[in-house]
Amino acid sequence: MSPEPNANLFNRLKEIMPSLSKGHRKIAEYITECYDKAAFMTASKLGKIVGVSESTVVRFATELGFEGYPELQRALKEYTSNKLTTAQRVNVMNDQLSGGDVYERVLNMDMDKIRKTLEEGDRGEFYRTVDTLCQAKNIYVIGARSAAVLARFLSFYFNMMFENVKLVHTTSTSEMFEQILNIGEGDIMIGISFPRYSKHTVKAFRYASEQGAKVIAITDSKASPLAEYADNILLARSDMVSFADSLVAPMSVINALIVAVGMKKSDYVVNGYERLNRIFDEYEVYESSDDQDYDLTPSQKSKSEKLI
Repeated sequence: MSPEPNANLFNRLKEIMPSLSKGHRKIAEYITECYDKAAFMTASKLGKIVGVSESTVVRFATELGFEGYPELQRALKEYTSNKLTTAQRVNVMNDQLSGGDVYERVLNMDMDKIRKTLEEGDRGEFYRTVDTLCQAKNIYVIGARSAAVLARFLSFYFNMMFENVKLVHTTSTSEMFEQILNIGEGDIMIGISFPRYSKHTVKAFRYASEQGAKVIAITDSKASPLAEYADNILLARSDMVSFADSLVAPMSVINALIVAVGMKKSDYVVNGYERLNRIFDEYEVYESSDDQDYDLTPSQKSKSEKLI
């Protein structure tokens, strides 16, 4: 079983530093001084940087109480994820991606995040969350900064499934609290946040929990500040260090949530979309296929008619 991540890791390093072997001390010193770089290095690369073998790095991780180096690396990532400035994130990104095919590397990294999210996901927690949502009186959805895109996407589809869905805007703290003032028992707040975690979302979670509402977190780790107040936690990997957040895994989890809830409420969803389609037709919301030739030249129209 891996030890608790984050600050406890560095306390442990300070405690055992005097008793470490020469090679292990080099690793500990480098991690302590350059944690932002070490978190994204393989065991082999870290060994080369400090002048020890890859196997020495692996043994160092197990001596700290981790099952292996990947667990130590993940603890470092969790520690660094909410501490790196944008400038540091850009520097790490350049170290990771320079000298290669950025297109291929980024897509492969994103696919890896989805794969790991799938492998590590708690199915029981997911379906308990679905059941909880289907019993909600009101649903509040909140996400700040880049997570606002995910919050808007989720609330868009939930509006087709529920009568009372509120997308909480986070322009200011006062505006946020004005929107969630009446949240209470029977209501649900869904919060989406990834490093660097939004204080607005954490404050909203705390308030919702204190008012007796159920709180659902979509985040990257149980060490996330959202987890402290959450009744249900859906985890998704989002650990690409870049000035642009990688949101593909969280989006996949949200898609799964939308589909699972939609299946539970299929009659309501079908009736809603049938009504909506009639409204779309009546008010000509979309261009019909019959109207698609409005900008064709006479010769193009002639050719089109011959094909028909």
